[in-house]
Amino acid sequence: MNPPSLSRLVAEAEGQGVGLGRLMLEREAAESGLDVERVRRRMAEMLEVMAQSVAEGLSGRARSESGLVGGDARRVEEARRAGRAVDDLVAAAAARAMAVSEVNAAMGRIVAAPTAGAAGILPGVLLALEEVRGVARHRTVEAMFGAAGVGDVIAARASLSGAEGGCQAETGSAAAMAAAAAVEVLGGTPAQAAQAVAFALQNLLGLVCDPIGGLVEVPCLGRNAGGAAAALLAAQLGLAGVVHPVPVDEIIDAMGAVGRAMPASLRETGWGGIALTPTGRAVAARLGLAPPPEAAQAGAEGEGEGDGADGGE
Repeated sequence: MNPPSLSRLVAEAEGQGVGLGRLMLEREAAESGLDVERVRRRMAEMLEVMAQSVAEGLSGRARSESGLVGGDARRVEEARRAGRAVDDLVAAAAARAMAVSEVNAAMGRIVAAPTAGAAGILPGVLLALEEVRGVARHRTVEAMFGAAGVGDVIAARASLSGAEGGCQAETGSAAAMAAAAAVEVLGGTPAQAAQAVAFALQNLLGLVCDPIGGLVEVPCLGRNAGGAAAALLAAQLGLAGVVHPVPVDEIIDAMGAVGRAMPASLRETGWGGIALTPTGRAVAARLGLAPPPEAAQAGAEGEGEGDGADGGE
C-alpha cells in the first residue's frame, strides 16, 4: 500500500479548485460521519484553547516548577509593542509560540499540535497573522485542517516524535504545518503550501532533541520561537513561487531517514547537545534529575581531542 502523499493531496485539492484546508475538512467530515459545520466547530474550539494558552503565557503568570521557564514570552511581546522588534510579525509569532511553550512547561492546558514540545508554533504563527495581518478567524480555522493534513503525511512517512526523530520531527513538523497554513490564509495555492512545507523541513533538517534534564523547557522554549520564524520564512518562499528541486514527499522521507540515523543521545534522552554541557549537567543535578550516563559524559569530554591551533579548516 502506498504511503500518504502530500503531492497527491495537492493534486486533489487543485483538481477540485479548493485549498488544502477545505479538502481535509471535507475528508474529516466524511470519515467521521459528522456534518462539515460540526467538524469546523470542533476545530474552532481547539483554536480557542490555543488562544487561551497564548493569553495565559503572555500574561507572564505561567512558570515552570523548575524555574527554567516563565515570563520570556511577555518580555518579547512587550519589546514588540514598544517598537523594539526586528520584524513585527515574526516577533508576534515568536512571543505567542513561546507563550504556549511556557504554559506547557507549567503543566497548563494546550493543544499538542503536533506534539506538546512543539505546541506553540502553529498557534504562534496563525494567531500572529490574525493580529498583525487581520486574517479572519474562519480562514484560520479552515487552514488548520490543511496543517493537520500535512502532519498526517509526515507522521506516516517519517515521525512526529522527538524520541524517534530528534527535534526536527517535532519542531520541523510543526513549522511545516504552520508554513502550509500561513500560505493558505494569505491566499496562496496548495502547490505553494507544499513548497513551504518542503523549505520548512529542509531548513530544520537534522535538528537534535537535547532537553536539559529531560524537561520540555530548555531548549524547547527557544525552539518554538525559532520554529515560528522558520515557518514564516518558508511561507514567504512558497508565496513567492520559489520551487524546491526535490519533491516534498522525498524531503519528508529524508527527514525520517535522518531521524533514524541520529544516535540515541540526540533523540530526547537528555544525553547530548546542550543537555550535556557543563551547565546543562549542573542544572539537571540542581533539580535532582538523573544525570546522563557516564558513557555519554565521557564521549562529550573526549570530543575535540587532537585538534590543534594549526589544524583543521
